[in-house]
Amino acid sequence: MEITFDEYFKYQHHEARIPSSLRQGCDPVRHRVVIAGGGPTGLALALGLANYNIPVVVLEADDTVCSGSRAGAFTRRTLEILEQLGVIDEVMRTGHGWTTGWTYYRDKEVFQFNMPHDANQKYPPAISHLQNYIEHCMVERAQQLGDLIDIRWKTQLKALQQDAEGARLEVETPAGSYALEADWVVACDGGRSTVRDLLGLRMQGKRHEGRYVIIDIRIDTEGLPVGRRCWFDPPSKPGGTLLMYKKPGNMLRFDYQLNDDDDEVEEMKPERVFAQVDQHLKMMGIERQWTPVWMSLYRASALTLDSYLHERVLFAGDAAHLVPIFGVRGMNSAIDDTHNLAWKLAFVAKGLAGTRLLESYSSERVHAARENHRFASKGAEFMAPPSAPFRLMRDAVLSLSERHPWITSLMNPRQHAAIPLHDSPLNASLPESAAFRAGPAPGDILRECPLEINGQPGFLSDLLGPHFTAFYFSEAGEVPATLAAACDELATRVPFQLRVIARRGTAPGEGALDAQGHLLSMYGAQVGSLYLVRPDGHVMARWLDADPGALVSAIEQALSLQEEVCDV
Repeated sequence: MEITFDEYFKYQHHEARIPSSLRQGCDPVRHRVVIAGGGPTGLALALGLANYNIPVVVLEADDTVCSGSRAGAFTRRTLEILEQLGVIDEVMRTGHGWTTGWTYYRDKEVFQFNMPHDANQKYPPAISHLQNYIEHCMVERAQQLGDLIDIRWKTQLKALQQDAEGARLEVETPAGSYALEADWVVACDGGRSTVRDLLGLRMQGKRHEGRYVIIDIRIDTEGLPVGRRCWFDPPSKPGGTLLMYKKPGNMLRFDYQLNDDDDEVEEMKPERVFAQVDQHLKMMGIERQWTPVWMSLYRASALTLDSYLHERVLFAGDAAHLVPIFGVRGMNSAIDDTHNLAWKLAFVAKGLAGTRLLESYSSERVHAARENHRFASKGAEFMAPPSAPFRLMRDAVLSLSERHPWITSLMNPRQHAAIPLHDSPLNASLPESAAFRAGPAPGDILRECPLEINGQPGFLSDLLGPHFTAFYFSEAGEVPATLAAACDELATRVPFQLRVIARRGTAPGEGALDAQGHLLSMYGAQVGSLYLVRPDGHVMARWLDADPGALVSAIEQALSLQEEVCDV
């Protein structure tokens, strides 16, 4: 149930088309990867696979990007991924960065949180933006990549069969119906996934109490702070909760809770929603003209498939899991799914790894979904208590918060962050890792740090890319011959780069200078230390003293290269 009132940016509408030379009603080209769903998850995966030169077909039932802003806040981890997808410049140019959130009980501020941020970071901890505009940027980027990404608009999936070799899909468009074949299919088709239904799969978990009306309005936002603002029992809606974000394009986003006995059909009538917005703006002392843009109804769910790999079909984003919006975990976790999956599917599609690598995608991201559920469910239960005892506790926290500030930590929404993968089967289990006194352990996301690269200011993440990355800590750029030889040999078999971090002098062209020693101390490293990082930015192994043989073994074990014949 959603309503769009106007187009606040120019939507590009696309016509349906079918392959020009069908053979007996089938696309003559067998595709490596077909992605069902052209929303943010499908587009991010397509762009990620394009980084590995894997061509994809994207099937999208609509003729344009999504209506309405939908997801509204995007975390640093997502921004780092969007940089690798080639869309970060426009996203940052048009978004609002923020670090702070405020919580109010009735009309008084009772809690303020600040997301982790320091001078080491390239990006703010979060930005406020519009999902549909980010999708628009992704589509434009896909169009720049020529034959690598083929988005087929107004194409509905009707049937799917698979065997050990691949899958056959039957689709319907206004221009005609046809079939196509693929080695792999990835379901990125949302919470009402057609692929999931066709395979007879059901997500498990729970649905939370509480229904929320979401509305975007256009209004003069001059002077209003950027960040998350949350009211419990506000005078504008006694007994309820309300969230508000300032968004790009002179827009405000409101999410407010319906009462248990409210009729949602009645409450979703525009005049009722508009009256609620008027009351809250009046409570804030804002007397400015505004116009509605988009509104919808939302229910919080914490659901997931038990596995995201089903023979030749994989699942990502809302097709794989539904996460309560509290803590902005929806689209952010979906983008993280695709970053984990893109390199693994590319390696398997190219014959560089065994299919067990895709099993690691499933186990890692199911774990991440359950962790997101654990954190988000705490927020959901605080926002919409599921029972009288929960509500009693919540109201007690709110009423005591002004006199006892320590209790306000229970109001922390625990914003989304990258989930550590400490139990990943890809991590190299090495006693050497325990010798480090600081730094990211295997399974952690690489920590950002400013460096000098080619004589210019840069960041550690600038040295990452669609490949394994080994960071070697050197005194003045020198590399032991045995390590250099091992890295050269690895690079002939898999996407791999050695990056040298020097303490002085001039770093090699593929490395950087850490003249202040910030990275060295942050990572608990010494001259001769080595970190191995996966293509998705998770640390996979580390050695206080570099071991070339162990480096090679760690990658071979992760990709099962000892047991698979590689067709590079």
